Amino acid sequence: MQSGIFHTSYEKDMALRRTHAQKIRLVILIVLGLVFPFIANRYYLTLANQVGIAIIGAIGLNILVGYTGQISLGQGGFMAVGAYTAGILTARLGMPWWASTIVACIVTAMIGTIFGIPSLRLKGLYLAIATLAAQEIILWIVTHWKTLTGGVEALVVPDPMLFGIRMNNDFNFYWLVWGLVVVVTILTVNLFRTRFGRAFIAIRDQDIAASVMGVDLFKYKLLAFAISSFWVGLAGALIAHYRNIVTWERFTIDVSVLYLAMIIIGGLGSVTGSYLGAAFMMLLPAVLTNIGRAVKGFFPAIDSIIPFIQQATFGLVIILFLVFEPEGLNKIWKDIKDYFRLWPFSY
Repeated sequence: MQSGIFHTSYEKDMALRRTHAQKIRLVILIVLGLVFPFIANRYYLTLANQVGIAIIGAIGLNILVGYTGQISLGQGGFMAVGAYTAGILTARLGMPWWASTIVACIVTAMIGTIFGIPSLRLKGLYLAIATLAAQEIILWIVTHWKTLTGGVEALVVPDPMLFGIRMNNDFNFYWLVWGLVVVVTILTVNLFRTRFGRAFIAIRDQDIAASVMGVDLFKYKLLAFAISSFWVGLAGALIAHYRNIVTWERFTIDVSVLYLAMIIIGGLGSVTGSYLGAAFMMLLPAVLTNIGRAVKGFFPAIDSIIPFIQQATFGLVIILFLVFEPEGLNKIWKDIKDYFRLWPFSY
């Protein structure tokens, strides 16, 4: 509870939005979200859809890394499982896209649980290497099991249709992906109001103490991997249906590092941080590209070095956040809110 904020009932204390300021901000965000697709062009709708998918994947990874303390470098591989499962079921078995998405989430959760088994014995760097192995194993299977995945060839997925409406154009997909973002957010926030979520946090803070208190480490670590992978599989399935093409290049180790950077920059153990980190890391390349186009008249060679500038900026941003603000953008946002809430007092 924030200092100076008091509640007179248990219902108010457990509310997701406890203050008037939080409720007002939520209403403003909802209004902006509803108006945005009607005033935005295709370019900005595409960016918004990419950010929405990234938020779902970042929330899934944050459940595992930020809330449970289990490091993972297999995000790209688990997203590949979700994407290829949804694509294969839809393209080759004729399953409806929404049904294939649900199955993809379940299959990804099962695969994530299997690769989470070493987490009982491994921690830190060793667990990171184990999940990195999962990343490489999954991609090896994807590229070599030609009869199932097509190998290195792209898997073409048919357009997702709902009541005769094509859902993967930018406008329609916006409502789908951001509707799912809202659902994932509500379920995740409420997860950590249950005994399961509290067990995850206890394991993150001190797993030995959690075990002494009766928390089954093996059970809850596997459950964290399953829930995290479920949401990651959803993000992968959405990529498959949105892009109509599934290829292994979309799910390399670079993707795993990108999503890990999202939750580090946004803030570990925070759903809001997942939002901020995903938006920041997905929009940063677009901003740099637009800046490059703006200065192209003065520096014609900028096009050839933009990719290197993006990579350098990517690494520099991570380093700066780790050094100067390890709690990420979420902490900066909290400081801003506290400043206006407490002004003109310093504390």
